[in-house]
Amino acid sequence: MKAILFKEFGDAAVLHLDDASVPTVRPTDLLVRVHAAGVNRADLTHRRGGYGRPDFGDSTIMGLEIAGEVIEVGSDAHGYHVGDRVMGVVGGGAYAEVARIDWRMAMPIPAGMDYIHAAAIPEVFVTAHEALLHLGRLKKGDAVLVHAAAGGVGSAVVQLAHATGATVFATADASKHDRVVQLGADHVIDYRTEDFAAVVAKFVAAKSEKGGVDVVIDFIGAPYFAKNIASLTHGGRLIQVGLLGGGGEVGFDLAQILYRHLQIIGTVMKSRTQAEKHAMTRRFREHWLEHFNAGTSLMPVVDSTFPLAQAADAHRRMESAENVGKIILTT
Repeated sequence: MKAILFKEFGDAAVLHLDDASVPTVRPTDLLVRVHAAGVNRADLTHRRGGYGRPDFGDSTIMGLEIAGEVIEVGSDAHGYHVGDRVMGVVGGGAYAEVARIDWRMAMPIPAGMDYIHAAAIPEVFVTAHEALLHLGRLKKGDAVLVHAAAGGVGSAVVQLAHATGATVFATADASKHDRVVQLGADHVIDYRTEDFAAVVAKFVAAKSEKGGVDVVIDFIGAPYFAKNIASLTHGGRLIQVGLLGGGGEVGFDLAQILYRHLQIIGTVMKSRTQAEKHAMTRRFREHWLEHFNAGTSLMPVVDSTFPLAQAADAHRRMESAENVGKIILTT
């Protein structure tokens, strides 16, 4: 099979198309002919050497999510047959013509959906559900602040929050505001020119006595931490999903956490145990999968597609930060 390989860590130019061995099917695996694969920021970190190793879990080949057709079923895999259309998160190996996936991480592709849009669902929507509803406990009538709302996970969070019946505040570059509104945001804030904590305080004060939002979903990290805390209402939850703006130490008065009954929760899917990943996938599937059927409320957001051989260009597109939604490789 053909796959994207790299011999050394570095910029996007290290990626190249080459021959690779078809992965061996274990008892709990499905072997899938990959038609589309999602590009994720973890792939950029992998390529640059941020994980300190050339492999990512199951495979030395890059890539964490796929959509395709089952071509072989492991002896202990249940509920799937050769010819089924599936999507899901893999432990590496997505940037290839064939990949294996633990059957408990696989999901059927919604009726009428093509492989490209299916590949834009698993990583971002499973992560979004976990952060927003399972950990953040968002419910109808709540208010949520979503950062990086035009990105892959951010755009999924906005959709799920809107579908839940929450008031959605979102930060994004001004050029992307119209698209974020279309996804379901009620108030979009230009993070370059506006103080998001002040905007949230103004709107919330005019509408209720809460004094802040119930949940903040943050991908930025240290630069936003203090203002995220200031944006929360009593009993609010900050869910830290990423550190695009940097990690490191943050200074804060712990009394704010104590007396306002705040919670700060971190979540990273790739470092979870397999059992935890299975549970995350199951929770998303049971709650939301049927909402992706034709004519219903949710739709994966695809920014652009690239042939597998042009994976380097797909990485450059993500590094430009100009994308709205997912970048997809096709095989």
